[in-house]
Amino acid sequence: MPILLLADHDNATLSDQTAKALTAASEIGSDVHVLVAGSSAKKAAEQAAQLSGVSKVLLADDTRLANNLAEPLAALIVSLSGNYDAIVSAATSVGKNVLPRVAALLDIAQVSEIIEVVSADTFKRPIYAGNAIQTVQSTDAKKVITVRTASFSSQPPGGAPAAVEEISTAAFSSALSTFVADALYSSDRPELTSAKIIISGGRALGSSEKFEEVILPVADKLGAAVGASRAAVDAGFAPNDWQIGQTGKVVAPQLYVACGISGAIQHLAGMKDSKVIVAINKDEEAPIFQIADYGLVADLFDALPELEKAL
Repeated sequence: MPILLLADHDNATLSDQTAKALTAASEIGSDVHVLVAGSSAKKAAEQAAQLSGVSKVLLADDTRLANNLAEPLAALIVSLSGNYDAIVSAATSVGKNVLPRVAALLDIAQVSEIIEVVSADTFKRPIYAGNAIQTVQSTDAKKVITVRTASFSSQPPGGAPAAVEEISTAAFSSALSTFVADALYSSDRPELTSAKIIISGGRALGSSEKFEEVILPVADKLGAAVGASRAAVDAGFAPNDWQIGQTGKVVAPQLYVACGISGAIQHLAGMKDSKVIVAINKDEEAPIFQIADYGLVADLFDALPELEKAL
């Protein structure tokens, strides 16, 4: 039987996280159906149909699905689950919210945040903040899996587009929850999880004003996304959306610049898969230098303005 992949989208645009999760799903089985559930989401469905490896796109268009609420979306997936061996999603906020509920409703164990597909029923996933890799074999007849997309490349568009099939949404109820409002941080910079360059600041910045004075100008010159350590976020120097680490976002950009970040294990768990890591810290014993490709022992308040001028 085929695999059902839950698409991550904003009703208009398909997220790059879906293309990466598709790579993992294609390694589990060759017949992948993508579920695009939303409201007025036809454009996102058409984008999913263009991806290489997609054999069919299921479009569930309903106002009750507009905001990715876990209850109606999980009920929809469960109603479709009988036709699939595995249900897969990227480990985004939507996937982490919806798939555990799907697994509970199906009474099976979820396999969370896989980083490698060994076989159709065996997967590798990090534990202990990435210090150990666990190999998990699922004995359930049906699998529910979330994918740590930083470990997979994007599946490219290719070939003839897959068929888009509109499906009925009459089989589920949305009475358990209602959408109230979104409180989102808006920015013109790239999204953290898909950015090719990220510059991050730690508690050493000292204030949100210092973030604006020394981090943001360099980010603007590089066309980079801006991240922060948990310590900086907890101190109120940066918004929650910027947090990178075990309790934040997991990223794997081409270039990661860590400024005033000591390199606590929880932060490293969120960025150590970056292709090139640059660390700027005045403490030459900081753990971040152990994984950095390039390290600069310097005061970031001196180094970053000089870097901005050079750029």
